[in-house]
Amino acid sequence: MLNYIWAAIVLGGILIAGLLGNLSGENGVIPAALDMAKTAVMGIALPLSGMMMFWLGTMRLMEKAGLLAAVSHLLHPLMRRLFPEVPAGHPALSAMIMNFAANMLGLGNSATPLGLKAMDHLQQLNPHKQTASNAMVTFLALNTAAFTLVPMTAINYLAAAGIKNAYEVIFPTILATACTTVTAIVMAKSLQRLSRFRIEPDTTETPDSSTETTTETSSRFSPRGKLFLTLLLTAFAGIAVLELAAPTLRQSVLEKTGIANVVKAAEQRSADAKAQAAAAKPATTETTTAAAPTGFRASLNSASALAIPFLLVLTLGVALARRVKVYEEFVDGAKEGFAVATRIMPFLVAMFAALAIFRYSGALLLLEYLLAPLLGAVGFPVDLLPMALMRPLSGSGSLGVLTEILARPDASEFLKMTAAIMFGSTETTFYVLAVYFGSVGVKKIRHALIAGLTADFVGLTMSVVIGRLMFPS
Repeated sequence: MLNYIWAAIVLGGILIAGLLGNLSGENGVIPAALDMAKTAVMGIALPLSGMMMFWLGTMRLMEKAGLLAAVSHLLHPLMRRLFPEVPAGHPALSAMIMNFAANMLGLGNSATPLGLKAMDHLQQLNPHKQTASNAMVTFLALNTAAFTLVPMTAINYLAAAGIKNAYEVIFPTILATACTTVTAIVMAKSLQRLSRFRIEPDTTETPDSSTETTTETSSRFSPRGKLFLTLLLTAFAGIAVLELAAPTLRQSVLEKTGIANVVKAAEQRSADAKAQAAAAKPATTETTTAAAPTGFRASLNSASALAIPFLLVLTLGVALARRVKVYEEFVDGAKEGFAVATRIMPFLVAMFAALAIFRYSGALLLLEYLLAPLLGAVGFPVDLLPMALMRPLSGSGSLGVLTEILARPDASEFLKMTAAIMFGSTETTFYVLAVYFGSVGVKKIRHALIAGLTADFVGLTMSVVIGRLMFPS
């Protein structure tokens, strides 16, 4: 399924970019895709390698000190029910627990190395290396559900926007993420029983007769494949004509089809929102820089800041008390960090480049505009549509949307708090699946994407419901 979604994002983005004239130029989709590919490697994968080394080294110390075994034993009944395929006492259980704990405390990127280590352990137990196991799918479904106790990022941005009592977002986020967690578990456990998502044997590279027959058969075009390829090439031929002809031809086509009016209205709506955010930003900055965190928010910040130091002090203290060679063990554990970061680079490049094409082509802008009336009719705030569309795709993009909403002077308390709840109760599902499965070489993700997106949908819906109950506009 991920193959088709990725192809649809790339092909749809290219065709729409060609129709709207966004193929080339400074803001074209290809320069944007190449720039995001660079960002994926230089801005994410390489910095992540340093974090990987730090956390894998720390986990090695915790393992040698016996802390992981103690935590695993404490939560053993719950983990055994969720992951019956994982043997009791296996390191995968401890690594997953650490990942869940980091997510619940709002530690952000610190949870990723722990999750990648858990995936590595689960892959060791997986008899079919190319296909996701039931335990892997359940783990990633819970990861994308993002159960959170302290949404520190959302709280900090609310406070930075000058919103009083920013900590009031905590309880709604806990409720919303509790719903997403239950949804993720139900979807993961239910869908794994369907024959469509059954575990299939790995394909081999052995050149026997059966393989040759399969390859020969798969190389032929089916009638449906021929039709798809014909339509695709015909559409691109039309795009080529628009690109090579005079600019007036494209404008004439867009006006006669009515697309020009849709694009103009969508761009105007986006420009108005950005203008309002820009107008409010100086006043917001001036307000927030003058005031230091106080009261409950200061306590939350302090507690969050103490979480990692306490973990390090406890780990080193217990390890030294048990005469563990802490430096040597830390270095041994950190050695594999760079290798993991290297393995996920191709998957990051593929996902980030595709999303850049889709976003800068104008497809996302049109999708927002076209869906606005439908969502407005069912009671979903139209102003939150960009957040709903961007959150499963991009963490930085959704953070930018959150910042714009919080900076708007005309936005109600309901709108701002609901946007913060959405940000804290959903996850960048496509990024998580690409990185985690890519780190262990799994190609067949089965029902992981459906479970993750369903949890996101529930999180978005519950954010609006809870927001209306607790912050009536």
